[in-house]
Amino acid sequence: MRQLKSLFVFFTLAVLPAMALAETTVPVETQFVFNTLLLLIGGFLVMFMAAGFCMLEAGLVRSSSVSTICIKNIALYAIAGIMFYLCGYHLMYTGVDGGYFGSFGLFEVDDSKLLSIEGTYIGEAAKYSTGADWFFQMVFVGTAASIVSGAVAERVKMWSFLLFVVIMTAFIYPVVGAWHWGGGWLKAMGFFDFAGSSIVHSVGGWAALAGLLMIGPRMGRYNKQGKPMPMPGSSLPLAALGTFILWFGWFGFNGASQLALGTAADAASVAIIFINTNISASAGLVAAMIMTQLIYRKIDPTITLNGALAGLVSITAEPLTPTLGEAAMIGAVGSVLMTLTIPLLDRLKIDDVVGAIPVHLVAGIWGTLAVPITNPEAVFSTQIIGIISIAAFVLVASTLAWTLIHFILGLRISEDMERAGIDIAEVGLDAYPEFVRTTQR
Repeated sequence: MRQLKSLFVFFTLAVLPAMALAETTVPVETQFVFNTLLLLIGGFLVMFMAAGFCMLEAGLVRSSSVSTICIKNIALYAIAGIMFYLCGYHLMYTGVDGGYFGSFGLFEVDDSKLLSIEGTYIGEAAKYSTGADWFFQMVFVGTAASIVSGAVAERVKMWSFLLFVVIMTAFIYPVVGAWHWGGGWLKAMGFFDFAGSSIVHSVGGWAALAGLLMIGPRMGRYNKQGKPMPMPGSSLPLAALGTFILWFGWFGFNGASQLALGTAADAASVAIIFINTNISASAGLVAAMIMTQLIYRKIDPTITLNGALAGLVSITAEPLTPTLGEAAMIGAVGSVLMTLTIPLLDRLKIDDVVGAIPVHLVAGIWGTLAVPITNPEAVFSTQIIGIISIAAFVLVASTLAWTLIHFILGLRISEDMERAGIDIAEVGLDAYPEFVRTTQR
């Protein structure tokens, strides 16, 4: 009798609640709230990455260029938001339907179908607020533009660069985004890019490469024999702070790209994305330390910082399906490729101030190619088609844009101004006036 009573108690306390839990579904309104919250939190984390890019670039450029870098980074974020409102969002998401781009038009928040007059939630088909969706997608545009900023730093005219940002954020980036995230032809083909190794990072990398080829290297970067001459950055602590901020913001970049937090399965997926993102960056940083020790006999601080970023870019294409070990491998390989690309660019006399090409383009391509290693739904040939298509479009469109700007405004500051420092030419204010020798104004 006592055994029977114990069995009854066990059934009441353990089995019945488990049965009830199995039959319980998360209310649609609750899912909507948590999904929207995820996009908003992810959005402001990615927005904070703009500060990370700013600090990283400010630390890696010379002291006479820091003021200009700061203004460029905050201005490009503002321009990205305005252009994504004016036409970028619609071009990327509205009416793509398997094609190449959507329609032109102003973005408007339309949650009217979600709420009744009394304020009761009735939009059962909606996953999240349209406002949250716009905000989350908009901050990605700013990230792509930030990649270009650091690559062409210290010699490009401020207004020329910002005009390119207008073209990139209004047209170039939204068109590529429409191909996959907007439901375009790459999506229909089966191309995979979870959070933007190609759509964000390689787009920024290809646009930067087009600009670098047209603008040319900084004065004095290469001697008459073609050997690269050191141009130390203004502040390694600033660069390290920028890297920490970017690493932190990347949890929003990748994690919120799950686009849902309303169920236990989605919550578990976000957790996996977080830890894979973190370990990929960790492996990338350690790999860069080892590589620079082997190649240069010393640990290179700037390459080490970029190693973490290369790991982050590499895992961005597919942060959900890898195991922790696979994520670490993906990050480490991306970092090794980044490290090997730096001397190659110097041999080609491509002066990339912050290492945007090795980090965002090379690691972005690797991350996109690595997707089929852990995701059985992805196909290598389709990934390659996506990479080549994005490269061709962005290179052509960016080259045309840079060429147009060259004829309208010119691309480079004068040689005299470049010798004195771009801060004098563009903003008239030094970031470190006590330490920077300036010419008479």
